Amino acid sequence: MVAEVGVAVTSAGVPESTAPSSVPPGFSAPRVGAQEPFASGAGGQRGGELAAARPQLIRALNGRLLLGHIRDLGPCSRAELARISGLSKPTVSVALADAERAGLVRTAGQRTGRPGRSALLYEVRPEAGFILGLDVGAQYVRGALADLAGGIRARASVRSHASSVRGRVGELVGLADGLCAEAGLTRDGITQTVIGSPGVYDPRRNAMALTGGLPGWDRPAVVERLREAFGSSLAVENDVDAAALAERALGHGREVDSFAFISVGTGIGMGLVLDGQLVRGAHGVAGEIAYMPMTGGYGTDAGDAHRRGALEAAASAPAVVRAARRAGMRGQVSARRVFAAAARGDERAAAVVADEARLVARLLCAVVTVIDPALIVLGGGIGQAPGFAAEVTRELQAMAPVMPEVRVSALGTEAVVDGCVAAGADLAWAQLTAAVPAIGGDGQYAGGPDGGPGSGP
Repeated sequence: MVAEVGVAVTSAGVPESTAPSSVPPGFSAPRVGAQEPFASGAGGQRGGELAAARPQLIRALNGRLLLGHIRDLGPCSRAELARISGLSKPTVSVALADAERAGLVRTAGQRTGRPGRSALLYEVRPEAGFILGLDVGAQYVRGALADLAGGIRARASVRSHASSVRGRVGELVGLADGLCAEAGLTRDGITQTVIGSPGVYDPRRNAMALTGGLPGWDRPAVVERLREAFGSSLAVENDVDAAALAERALGHGREVDSFAFISVGTGIGMGLVLDGQLVRGAHGVAGEIAYMPMTGGYGTDAGDAHRRGALEAAASAPAVVRAARRAGMRGQVSARRVFAAAARGDERAAAVVADEARLVARLLCAVVTVIDPALIVLGGGIGQAPGFAAEVTRELQAMAPVMPEVRVSALGTEAVVDGCVAAGADLAWAQLTAAVPAIGGDGQYAGGPDGGPGSGP
């Protein structure tokens, strides 16, 4: 649940036919439709009545509330936490003691320079948990390891040479082990791992689907080998959705409630955030715009369209290369070289780039007419190419009924990794705070109307 949205949603708690399909069985993830804290469960009141909350439950909820404030605001004093939460100072003291015993918070010095006694400050203990974020792409595997406070302990990127599923999983494991070694950890010491991958999880096959340019990545063996390598603390997130989460947490998405992140590079995809929530859809395929029946330019290919979708076959980097070659460009042709040649004034390259901008503008126009976001962020190698966003914007102005702001992502090639780390931090936080004791070390409940001292169980 990164930035108030879930990562890799599991079907636990909802009917299988309606659950978003992003996480394989046995993978950890926040639950959709899980019971509310005060909902009656098995053995509780009948007829939909709510049972009275027990003191230990109140105490646990108070503790999670205060921990959330510390995580969001940084170092806080007891008095500040009491004022923000509305809880009594004795209740805050008990909750902080619980969190300290659980290893989730630590003292962070004192606040001085104000009238009265100096206040002891509390902050999240970074070593309480560690998050591993990995990005598996067609050309590179990237990763980062962060602590629970958000500090990056290690980061790496290596070019992928894998030609098989086993080899690609092996590259991910090797990258993970290298990051752990740099941070002085082992994989067993990781609280949560999140892998950003093309496609979505298909529960019927227990496999990934719509994986685009990763040969064999849609085989059931992928899920099995990932689970073997990373254990149950693994979630799989769509790579473009992960980039959208990073944009929401760290980039231009912080400034608005609704935006579309559109990645155009070796593939094409969209991550959609509406009212602060990542939209996944009924089957987890919201944003799989590669399959929109939209074509244009001279780079499309029928066989590629069958494998990857019509729009991706017409607008991705391979399509730009095909269009350039059909226009007469020779030698080592890549999308980057086509854009560089266009910038130098090559007329053939400029025509290819213009066609690409027009096609992407048509896509943006479709997004505007259906979603009407305040902001569209362009990412990916093509989306972030110098001058491309400006050309797309000019084309869009001629066709769209209203104009969103169009901006280029500032997060670069690490966007997917950063989104996975942010997603993993929320998952790890939920896991660790759920384990905070609801009773004190002496086995006595805090009691009191708000869980503070003063009454027994």
